[in-house]
Amino acid sequence: MASSDINWDRLDKTKFYVVGAGLFTGVTVALYPVSVVKTRLQVASKDTLERSALSVVKGLLKTDGIRGLYKGFFTVMTGTIPTRVIFLTALETTKVASLRMLEPFRLSDTTQAAISNGVAGMTSSLLAQAMFVPIDVVSQKLMVQGYSGHTQYTGGLDVARKVLRSDGIRGLYKGFGLSVMTYVPSSAVWWASYGSSKHYLWRILGDNSGEEGTPSLPKIILVQATGGIIAGATASCITTPLDTIKTRLQKFSFLEKMAKQRGRLEHHFMIIV
Repeated sequence: MASSDINWDRLDKTKFYVVGAGLFTGVTVALYPVSVVKTRLQVASKDTLERSALSVVKGLLKTDGIRGLYKGFFTVMTGTIPTRVIFLTALETTKVASLRMLEPFRLSDTTQAAISNGVAGMTSSLLAQAMFVPIDVVSQKLMVQGYSGHTQYTGGLDVARKVLRSDGIRGLYKGFGLSVMTYVPSSAVWWASYGSSKHYLWRILGDNSGEEGTPSLPKIILVQATGGIIAGATASCITTPLDTIKTRLQKFSFLEKMAKQRGRLEHHFMIIV
C-alpha cells in the first residue's frame, strides 16, 4: 500500500472525528445553497416562474434574504454530523477488514485499493442511509416550502410531526429504497475509483520523494485532489438521474395527494352532473 495511507489502527481517532466533522461542516456551509437551488429546480412545475438557477437565487434573496439559501440547514446539521461519524467509522473499519481478507489473493495494490474501498463505501453508505433519509426528507421539504405550491412549515419538528400524522413512519422514509439504490452503488463507485486512482497516481509520481521517505505535502494534495475529481466524475454518472427521481418522490406530500384526490372527485362529480 502507499506510504501515505493511514490505516484505522494507526489513526488518531479524536483528530479524525473532530477535523472530519469540522471540514464536513465547512463544506456543507459552502455548498448548501447549491443544494437548495437544485432541489427547487427538481420539483418545479410547469407553471413555476423561477425556472433557472439564477432566478431561484434571486427569488430566495428577495423574499427571505440570505437565510432563504439556507432553508433547513440546522435540521441537516443536527442529523448529518452523527450520520457522518457512523459513515466514517464503518468506512475505515470495513476497509481494513476487506484488505485483510484480500491478502491471500496477492492482488496488486491498485486492485486491492479498488475492491476494499468499494466494499467499504458500499457498507458505510448503507448504514448511514438508515439515519440520513428522514433528515433528508425533512430538510428537502423545508427547502421547497412555499415554492411552486408546496406547504409552509414552522421548522423541522413541524415537518416531522405533519409527515408522521399523515403518512406514519413510512413518510419519513419516502425514497429510502431509491436512496439505497442511488447512494450505495454511488458510494462504492466513488471510493473504489478514489482508492484505485490514488494508488495509480502514486505509482506514476513515485511514492517516496519527500524527506524521511515520505511523500511531500504538495504531492499528497495533488494526488488526493485528482483522485477525488476522478471519483466524483465517475460516481455522478450514476447518482444524478436517480437523485432527481428520489427528490420528486420525497416531495409528494400528503397535501399534494389530497389535492389530486380532490381533483379526481371533482372530475367524477362533473361527469355525474
